[in-house]
Amino acid sequence: MLAAEKTVKISSKGQITLPRQFREILQSDIVRIVADQGLIKIEPVRDAAGSLSHYAGRYVSLKKIKGKAWEEALGEKHLRS
Repeated sequence: MLAAEKTVKISSKGQITLPRQFREILQSDIVRIVADQGLIKIEPVRDAAGSLSHYAGRYVSLKKIKGKAWEEALGEKHLRS
């Protein structure tokens, strides 16, 4: 791995620009930021699908979601009456 160091300014919005040499080292457009004992690490995410794996198996149809929302709304309305 190449050793590199650069000082960057944090904008008023809390953003930084990751210099090109670091983006090239990461070889990824998606990163994970980890804070550990006062150190901040930026790690590449090679597969975006892998970063969303905790959502796998949770698919619920829109029809079912709408039905549940209507049930809750009607139940709340009934309780207020």
